Amino acid sequence: MDFKDTDIWIFDLDNTLYPPEVNLFAQIERRMVAFVMREYSVTAEQANRMRRDYWAAYGTTLAGLMAEHDVDPVAYLNEVHDIDFSVLPPAPDLARAISALPGRKLVHTNGDSTYAGKVLAALGLDGFEAIYGVEESDFIPKPEQEAYASVMRQAGIDPSRAAFFEDDPRNLIVPHSLGMRTVLVGQGRDGPNALAGPGGIGDHVQHQTPDLTAFLRKIVPA
Repeated sequence: MDFKDTDIWIFDLDNTLYPPEVNLFAQIERRMVAFVMREYSVTAEQANRMRRDYWAAYGTTLAGLMAEHDVDPVAYLNEVHDIDFSVLPPAPDLARAISALPGRKLVHTNGDSTYAGKVLAALGLDGFEAIYGVEESDFIPKPEQEAYASVMRQAGIDPSRAAFFEDDPRNLIVPHSLGMRTVLVGQGRDGPNALAGPGGIGDHVQHQTPDLTAFLRKIVPA
């Protein structure tokens, strides 16, 4: 694996730094649906359809609600992220594997940074230099180009020295185009993937792993 010149490691949060089997998003999605039902007087079925359609079209449900309904993003995020974090299993092996990586480690998530901090605390992952949530990119989410540009400006990132880890193939298109090394964690979330190849994942995904800890240990053996 060609990571010898990599010294900036950027990680997505949900379903990347913890296994999707934890199903934290089930709690969040229930709160999303309840929020949309209450605010827009729609049925649960209609609210769930809006949630999915906005995610597909805008990158996140929040981005769609902001574009289509001018929703207050802070109020929305505070409500949908008010969940039970105790279901997250501590990840000491992953913490050690991340700590062993040379250079800088960052989180770039479409969630907000307060929520991300709670997830990292529950996992026992405290080795990150900074968390960049959606509010740090002016509520512009991945996979929009400006979301990455904003984080790179703030963090002073040279993309040629960076690797990006994600569970959503869409969110690796821009990092790959910028010259970052790209790693898909898991099988890839359901959803649009405009550059998908015959196997369903495009050339913008350079590596794929079902086990982030094991993958990182191959880069820097314990």
